Amino acid sequence: MKILMIAINDPAGTCINFTNAINKYTEHSCRLITKEIRYNFMFEKDIHLPWIKHKSEWDEVEELLKQSDVFHFHMTADEDIELGPFKVKDFIKGKMIVHHHHGHPDFRGNSWKYREKYKKKKRIKLLVSTPDLLNLLPDAMWQPNLVPINDPLYQPIKKQEETTKICHSPTRRELKNTDFFIHLVNDLKKEISNFEGIIIENTLHKECLKIKQRSHILFDHLHGYFGVSSLEGLSQGLCVIAGLSEFCIRHIEGFSNGIKHPWFISKKDTLKQDIKNLVLDRDLRKQYGEYSRVFMEKVWNEERVVNRLIEFYLI
Repeated sequence: MKILMIAINDPAGTCINFTNAINKYTEHSCRLITKEIRYNFMFEKDIHLPWIKHKSEWDEVEELLKQSDVFHFHMTADEDIELGPFKVKDFIKGKMIVHHHHGHPDFRGNSWKYREKYKKKKRIKLLVSTPDLLNLLPDAMWQPNLVPINDPLYQPIKKQEETTKICHSPTRRELKNTDFFIHLVNDLKKEISNFEGIIIENTLHKECLKIKQRSHILFDHLHGYFGVSSLEGLSQGLCVIAGLSEFCIRHIEGFSNGIKHPWFISKKDTLKQDIKNLVLDRDLRKQYGEYSRVFMEKVWNEERVVNRLIEFYLI
């Protein structure tokens, strides 16, 4: 099976991670075409249209559009997208069409529009990247994101313990409780010595991973679900804080076949005390961090996650 992923931009590097995993762990082949770079984090690219300089590269795009068995659209992309001189809709006949949503603001705010479109076009291959999005697209399947846990940047490292570091890497502050987190960290600094809060913004992805790797605790957000940031921290063996909802936890533990999830669950009115407890209790955060890595190796490894996607294609 030849799979072509198509995205305007690659949300949190998820598309290239799926592309690489399909090619590494399955008998199928996958390519990824992207049109834009947003936030300039410089995730790995496959075919990035603004970087095309030679006619042979456009010929490759055309050949992929002709020969692929699956068109896997990410975010708001669909067959109306134009890839340079090519209109995807001109190549759509006979293809399997997949729509994969990652929480784009237009999808969150106008999910009815997408439901109506897919119903009208009789699209049944629908995916969402986090369980909460099932509430917006009930006919979809939750496809967990993946991270390359065996890459050195995604592995635990031995840390200096003189200063306990908690990090937070928001792409958009308003979606990640960032201002609230900063306020709590500043308050806690008055109460606790040898404690540092790190906000990672406007940073190349590889450098972001290095900063996380040197931290002890990662705060994702409190909105009921989790981001790729959580998966990165879990893979690196950090204690990861998030405000997961019961709905989200049920889906995670369904995917894990009942194996307990590794997140440290918090909420707005307990977050300050939770952070304080983790900073002061080295053994507690170490216990969470060690389990984080074990969970990713056993449950959320690339091969297991990507095989779920392949099974979805083949249903």
